[in-house]
Amino acid sequence: MPERSLVLASGSPARLRLLRDAGFAPTVVVSGVPEDDPDDAGAGSMALRLAERKAVAVARPDGDAVVVGCDSILEFEGRRHGKPSSAEEALRWLRAMRGREGTLHTGHCLVDERTGGRVSAVAATVVRFGDADDAELEAYVATGEAAAVAGAFTLDGRSAPFIDGIVGDPSNVIGLSLPMFRTLLRRLGIPVTALWAR
Repeated sequence: MPERSLVLASGSPARLRLLRDAGFAPTVVVSGVPEDDPDDAGAGSMALRLAERKAVAVARPDGDAVVVGCDSILEFEGRRHGKPSSAEEALRWLRAMRGREGTLHTGHCLVDERTGGRVSAVAATVVRFGDADDAELEAYVATGEAAAVAGAFTLDGRSAPFIDGIVGDPSNVIGLSLPMFRTLLRRLGIPVTALWAR
């Protein structure tokens, strides 16, 4: 058993897989926090605010776990792209992004239920999109994967061949920056090794 338990305040299969592959055994508790926010905050600010809402919604005042909440938003040409609202919107975004760059912002918030401590930060990674043709993008959108991910793409799924490269942390694009996670844990006085599955 880990020295401290970890709770993931997200239903994202990619985040869960990422944490498990890195040696953690989180319990998933979906926050139920709506991911839409109509104000004009930038992508990073909005991602951080949503991550904080998710973590705080799940954290228990009498608990002993470390809760991590995350939210990712793509910034492309000054506009925020969360999860697309339809297949048509996903296809429109992907066509516009091909051969260009965007920045994926992921907000992270950790709450230490034992002490009530809370820390948060945003990680940003530049994504270079390949020049996929219409048939490839239409086939990808038809899989349904684009509907479930920020910016209508992911680095660990069927859209991975359409990404030419990134500048920054790849785990951030998948949905949770592992280096940022470690940094935030240190700010809470918790070594990352205390959360490894035993």
